Amino acid sequence: MNDIDHLRRLGLFEARVPRYTSYPTAPVFAPSIGAAFQAECLEALDPDKPVSVYVHIPFCERLCWFCACRTQGTKTMSPVESYLGTLEAELRLLAAHVPSGLRMGRLHWGGGTPTILTPSMIHRLAQAIKAVLPPAEDWEFSVEIDPTLVDRQKITALHAEGMNRASIGIQDFADIVQDAIGRQQPFETTAACVGMLRDAGIHSLNADLVYGLPHQTIGRMQASLDRVLALAPDRIALFGYAHVPHLAKRQQLIDEAALPGDVERHRLFSEAAARFRDAGYRAIGIDHFARPGDSLTRAAESGTLRRNFQGYTTDRCSSLIGIGASAISRFENGYVQNAAATAAYVERIETGMPAGCRGHRHSDEDRLRARAIEMLMCDFRIDLAALRQDFGSAAGSLEPVHQAVAAKFAPHVAVSTSDVSVLPEGRPLTRMIAAEYDAYNDVAATFSKAS
Repeated sequence: MNDIDHLRRLGLFEARVPRYTSYPTAPVFAPSIGAAFQAECLEALDPDKPVSVYVHIPFCERLCWFCACRTQGTKTMSPVESYLGTLEAELRLLAAHVPSGLRMGRLHWGGGTPTILTPSMIHRLAQAIKAVLPPAEDWEFSVEIDPTLVDRQKITALHAEGMNRASIGIQDFADIVQDAIGRQQPFETTAACVGMLRDAGIHSLNADLVYGLPHQTIGRMQASLDRVLALAPDRIALFGYAHVPHLAKRQQLIDEAALPGDVERHRLFSEAAARFRDAGYRAIGIDHFARPGDSLTRAAESGTLRRNFQGYTTDRCSSLIGIGASAISRFENGYVQNAAATAAYVERIETGMPAGCRGHRHSDEDRLRARAIEMLMCDFRIDLAALRQDFGSAAGSLEPVHQAVAAKFAPHVAVSTSDVSVLPEGRPLTRMIAAEYDAYNDVAATFSKAS
């Protein structure tokens, strides 16, 4: 039996499981955990521990058909200007709840399209954030960049406010693929964006790619990878396309018949991963790649790699404050998500209450399972001694799960007295293995393919 047949027998190509950027995952969140819990967690933050901050900008001038993020199209800047005022109002509410002296260790602007903001808006938003949460020493400020909606003035403004890492959306450079997903982005436009970023002194660049898109073939992807590697990004994220047209209506514009089959999709990822490794990148977790010496590589090598809503990270902040519509905050005691629809978010802020509308309060078991899952996703290994050190005898409650995983995924998982390890040939199964540790995996939700 070859590797593909074995992976098929284990259910890889049929499985739909979470990406585990959080545990529990968002479908578990309940409306009974909302604004009051959010305020409680904000007030309990330790001012001596810097926090991460995520700001969601939901607006796009174009709505890419493949995207399932919370976004909305706009042809004018009027709704963006109004939304910026609501973000400032949320920051004022935040200031009333967080302890004095709290600082910001990380800041990330995501979307949507953060670079839809004009230079004056960039300065206005950044200054409003810093007025409430001043940057800590050696902070990191990253921004998701759309190369078709950025110019030298915007990059200069972002750099002046402290941006030191840029995440560039690429997806694929093949014209036929771009046309099929509603995202026309010439290589020349992307290369010009990279040049402007480097001219401004932004040398930490991430590139985001997607496999499993319509009309992708090995040949077309290899040609795209030639261009990606010519841009020499420091990190590359290679995400699998999640086709969920019943949840993301715009995906109904994508021709399902043009999507790669299960085996072809697996080959697209495998070929790209091999190409990145051959180019000198280190594989990080299940879908990231980084240059030797990059902080992500160093974290993977030292066992300090973490996972959050943006994927793999070196962020060691124990709490993350989400600002804006649909943004999720992560606290030591649980998660809270702001109202997802922009109108509902604005209405909450206008009433003078925190925007949290659903969430989850952690139990001790949640914390144990969350750490085990994060170890698997980051290190392909659960360090049993570390779990016992952090959780005491409660760590033993996972023993039946360890044994069940070893039996179900043999010979790809090895269990010993010291660890549970996913062997290299079993790493495509990692999300499925992590799901075995998920006490909520019977929740009614649709997740992306594991392959």
